Amino acid sequence: MQSAAISAGESAYKTAMKILVIEDDREAADYLSKAFAEAGHTAHLAADGEAGFAMADAGDYDVMVVDRMLPRRDGLSVIAGLRSRGNATPVLILSALGEVDDRVTGLRAGGDDYLTKPYAFSELLARVEVLNRRGGSREVETVYRAGDLELDRLSHSVKRAGREIVLQPREFRLLEYLMRHAGQVVTRTMLLENVWDYHFDPQTNVIDVHVSRLRSKIEKGFDGPLLHTVRGAGYMLKAG
Repeated sequence: MQSAAISAGESAYKTAMKILVIEDDREAADYLSKAFAEAGHTAHLAADGEAGFAMADAGDYDVMVVDRMLPRRDGLSVIAGLRSRGNATPVLILSALGEVDDRVTGLRAGGDDYLTKPYAFSELLARVEVLNRRGGSREVETVYRAGDLELDRLSHSVKRAGREIVLQPREFRLLEYLMRHAGQVVTRTMLLENVWDYHFDPQTNVIDVHVSRLRSKIEKGFDGPLLHTVRGAGYMLKAG
């Protein structure tokens, strides 16, 4: 990495950004934090994948810079998990793995750009600025529909055939994930990782209980089933 001697005046991009840096190398993370500050931006740091995922999921960042090799949860898993939750924040992946296959894997996991180590901060900053400009014009899907079932992420409301359905927070999160993957088989592992944030099976019937409650709420008194059990595989939300 080259010197971070880039002032805010030297950057062609004038709008201050709020950047999440997920990097377990403390020296590298501190370097980026200082360099971004010198360029007029604010960087928040996370030292492992789990902490980074939680901060990204709860925060409102313009761009994320994510190291690929992280403790507790690797960078690609963090990105894929955020994308599955509807988080469209632009991501620049940092990695010592620079082969074509490595870059392709990173981009397919949901990364928007890929920069190999070692790097010049001037290039990293330019790439982050480009991602921020692109991200500003992105349309993030906020309403999901499956037949006559509708979920609005902004108003946190659910309706079927025009009738409002009251869900508990976990039920809402479960339905949101299922609707985002409507027509696809969703496995128990996918639900554990993306709805309950477990990266192991706690050997409980928590999924079955919530699916049963959710199914009752979105189907009882309405025409036709929506939430189907795929024997030996998982669940699928599908109209018709």
